[in-house]
Amino acid sequence: MTTAYRHRQFGTTLVVILLAGIAVAAVILSRYGWHPLGIFAIVILIICILLFYSLRVEVKGGLVRCRFGCGLIGKKFLLAEIIEAQPVINKWYYGWGIRLTPHGWLFNVSGRQAVEITLRSGKKYRIGTDEPERLADAIGKNLR
Repeated sequence: MTTAYRHRQFGTTLVVILLAGIAVAAVILSRYGWHPLGIFAIVILIICILLFYSLRVEVKGGLVRCRFGCGLIGKKFLLAEIIEAQPVINKWYYGWGIRLTPHGWLFNVSGRQAVEITLRSGKKYRIGTDEPERLADAIGKNLR
C-alpha cells in the first residue's frame, strides 16, 4: 500500500520550554536540596517531552493517522468518514497538545496552521501542521 502523505513536525518551542523547565528545576534542586517533589517534576517534564516532541501525520491505507512524540498518543480517522479537509489558522491561545476548541479537538505541537477535517457525523477535528495545503490536498485526493 502506498503512502499518500507522511510528515513529521517537530515542536521546537514546546521542547525548548520543557527543557527550560527541567533546567530551572535542576538548578533549584541543586541549590536547595534534592527534594522528591522536585525530582518528580523533572520526571514529569521529561515524560512530556517524550510524548509530545513531534506530531507525525500519515495518509495511508484508508486512514489519516496522527501520532505524537514516541507514538503512544495518537488518533486515526477513516478517510471514508471524512467529507471535507481544509487549511485553517488557529487562534494563538488554542495552544499546543491535545485541546478542545470551539472548532472541535485540536492536535498540535507548533504554530497556528492546521487542517480542519469534517466527518460525516458532523464532528470536526484540527490537525496542526506546517504543511496545511499539502495535507489538505492529500486527504482531499483520497476521499471517497
